[in-house]
Amino acid sequence: MYFIYNILAVILVILVLPVFAVRFVREKGIAERVKQSFGDLPAETLVKIAGKEAIWVHAASVGEIVAASPIVKEIRQELPGTPIVVSVVTVSGYAMAKRIIPEADGIIFFPLDLPVLSYSVVARIRPQAFLMVETELWPNFLKAIRKFNIPAMMVNGRISDKSVNRYIYFRRILSDMLDTVVTFCMQSNIDAQYITRLGADPARVVVTGNTKFDQSYTELSLEDKNQLLSSLGLSSADQILVAGSTHRGEEELLFPAFNEVRAQFSHTQFIVAPREPLRAGELIELAAKFNLVAVRRTSMPGKLAKKPDMIIVDTIGELGKIYGLGDIVYVGGSLIPHGGHNILEPAAHGKPILVGPHMFNFKESYALFSERGVCLTVHDSAGLAEAMLKLLHNPAQRQAIGQEALMIINENRGASHKSALYLKEILQRQKALVNRQQ
Repeated sequence: MYFIYNILAVILVILVLPVFAVRFVREKGIAERVKQSFGDLPAETLVKIAGKEAIWVHAASVGEIVAASPIVKEIRQELPGTPIVVSVVTVSGYAMAKRIIPEADGIIFFPLDLPVLSYSVVARIRPQAFLMVETELWPNFLKAIRKFNIPAMMVNGRISDKSVNRYIYFRRILSDMLDTVVTFCMQSNIDAQYITRLGADPARVVVTGNTKFDQSYTELSLEDKNQLLSSLGLSSADQILVAGSTHRGEEELLFPAFNEVRAQFSHTQFIVAPREPLRAGELIELAAKFNLVAVRRTSMPGKLAKKPDMIIVDTIGELGKIYGLGDIVYVGGSLIPHGGHNILEPAAHGKPILVGPHMFNFKESYALFSERGVCLTVHDSAGLAEAMLKLLHNPAQRQAIGQEALMIINENRGASHKSALYLKEILQRQKALVNRQQ
């Protein structure tokens, strides 16, 4: 099974290289990603972490980085002086990690999951523990971890319905990977049941909760808020509506709803943060078709010929704070069947949240906030406009929803601390085992 997997992995690498060649021109950071993915890690980073018994935390992209941020903070508190390296897969994840995880001693791109390459990188860094955020299971990498007797741990573990069905086809490899993991810290009882169904030892599975409830990088003081409003040219806005992590095909439903709002609240300002910042130009053109003047966030607060109706966020790492500016927040990937995105960031700011019906990738948090009236579901453009207008006409309802959101956040904090304590326990057991062997 490993042979087949490796053949497919090599073929996939060969097929995607031309794609990366095109992205070299368009996307900053791709060259560095490719270089490090093939094992060429920065010397200045290796000096800090290689052979220093570092804790290696792997988070694939932006969402996992958000979950990893509070875990790294807790590890730093529980294990002061221990080097921490964070690895990512995407350029956006790398930029986000640089922005919100200052506690890390090194941030690197994860190596391609090829046998010799994985072994080489693990041999150089030699961490004392490897933590994968959510479901980052890579066969060759975990095989290398096993060879060096490095304990692996899953933190903020999450298994989607789709993943359960997909992993079944790799039972032999999956069994090896799951046996490598010493402790599975899962987000919910459902995730714990799923990982057990896939073959994890129930004795190694614990439910710690969702670490995204612990995130603090989005906190916004009054001074910070005023500075951010000024930088966006929104200091005089009457109302601000924020749409975050939107996808292609979704904005065509959002923009007509914005026009409905404008008909009754003429001084409302809109902020749209597409999941792919490179789509900013595309969205500016689309907005014009709906008679909305849109500009890039990176052009604000420059002198403009006409005051814009909408700001398109073409930066990485700012959305978490920008949610704090909104009177109402729409979280994307949900009016189309993508599966939704993280609703905890706007909830942490005490905001009413609107989503579409497709939230299957965030079923637990969606259910929790929906049941308590914080997350409201709409089904189309007309429903979105109606919900936004109802909330804008009722400030008292918005305030009550915001207070409930903050209450839920506070009730569910602590997953990151629990994960750090489980890590300490693993390291203590590992140390005792080494001492016995000596």
